[in-house]
Amino acid sequence: MKEMVHHDSVGPQGGPTAPSLVDALIPCIALVILLSLSFVLFGNDASSGPNQVALLFCGIVAALVASKNGLPWAGIRQAVTEGIAAGLPAILILLAVGALIGTWAMSGTIVSMIYYGLKLLNPTYFYATAALVCAVVAFSIGSSWTVAGTIGIGLMGVAANMGLSPAITAGAVISGAYFGDKASPLSDTVNLATATAGSDIYSHIRESLWTSVPALLISLLVFALLGQPTVFDATGALAKIDGTVSVSLWSFLPLLLVFLFSVFRLPPFVAIFAGALAGALVAVLHDPESVAVFAAAPDLPLGLALLKGAWSALANGYISSTGEESIDLILTRGGMSSMMNTVWLIVTALAFGAVVEHAGLLKRLVEPLVARTKSAAGLISTVVGTSILSNVITSDQYISVALPGRLFGPSFASRGMAPVVLSRVVGDSATVTSPLVPWNSCGAYMAATLGIPTAAYASFCFFNVFSPLLAVAFGILGWRVVRTNTSEERQTNPATV
Repeated sequence: MKEMVHHDSVGPQGGPTAPSLVDALIPCIALVILLSLSFVLFGNDASSGPNQVALLFCGIVAALVASKNGLPWAGIRQAVTEGIAAGLPAILILLAVGALIGTWAMSGTIVSMIYYGLKLLNPTYFYATAALVCAVVAFSIGSSWTVAGTIGIGLMGVAANMGLSPAITAGAVISGAYFGDKASPLSDTVNLATATAGSDIYSHIRESLWTSVPALLISLLVFALLGQPTVFDATGALAKIDGTVSVSLWSFLPLLLVFLFSVFRLPPFVAIFAGALAGALVAVLHDPESVAVFAAAPDLPLGLALLKGAWSALANGYISSTGEESIDLILTRGGMSSMMNTVWLIVTALAFGAVVEHAGLLKRLVEPLVARTKSAAGLISTVVGTSILSNVITSDQYISVALPGRLFGPSFASRGMAPVVLSRVVGDSATVTSPLVPWNSCGAYMAATLGIPTAAYASFCFFNVFSPLLAVAFGILGWRVVRTNTSEERQTNPATV
């Protein structure tokens, strides 16, 4: 993670000057105005181009502010290059998920998850069950993106067949997935938060569970209340599936492979793309006739036709032609090409965030707040606010996790608070609020993967909303505000700090 450039004074040869408060506000205000106008004018289509234009324009505004303050254009260009490069792993994962969706639609993996989900799940408790299953799996493998891109896709299909709300289902999937992202020792954001705050990972996890478990329990209760207390007859839907596509337990092999690779700590891109290739292999072995028909290449030998069909599903997604509209609607999807709008959004967002960080604009906004904060409760609330603001402005979860550790570490130490308090609060805020911002890489990923606009599902991501609220409440009440000169089980009253 690159360090933020910070200039406290004019350099000896007329070098860069520290940004003023007005300098810091100009790009931020422009971002809020343009993104709001984009949503008003284009609605849910805003992320298909208009938001990207707004982010690029605001990046240019931030670059002009940085140049006005004496930062050389070469340095600004380098910051943008490094910022986009830092997002390449996320972009590759996104492309892998697109490929996975395409081959899993072709292999029957998605429809098999829907089929058995309809048999096992009850609409009365569906949302709560979805959140709980995602939470358990995410805690086991430490990746919210992998969970959303695998189990989440199947749960969205089950919800559609049950006539349940796709927005609430997406909120349940994300709520459960981010429980693991926030509390699992295998999570990259957990490791980043502890590294930048200077805390121990297992101490961090123990502290994190104090807010994570209550937030999850409250979320499960709300999802249970949102369930539809009806008796769902899946006979018709199951009959449609049985009559049009082949369902088999073999179709779950790609899903099992992804989880095994994740448990053994292979990089998410490798695990997900391996799952995509496994989906293509299962399709070729299990139903070669459908793959050959999808290839639409009668002049090719069967082997090459099968290769073309699998290749097409990886690149451009699968087009279902069963004749059953409801089935075709679910299975016509995926492909790397389907993610290009989201890749475009991530690139422009990262470019804007890189310039803002390089110019020290976000730090300029936060420093006065830190200086005026006198109590532990106030400092914790400031960390929460800064983390959320960083997710909005920098559009990157990793910057938002790492930045508070650099900014607030000395302040926590001077007030006698243990580093684990800072890392926990960062997890309570920066990690979980990233999917609530449409132009943040996490928000863009979840919207593209689950097929629901961020603005539609955000209000149902209860875990992601309750977590920062609990962090602030704990700070005000003085719960789990661990002192550096006491054991982790001791607490202190913020009024005495």
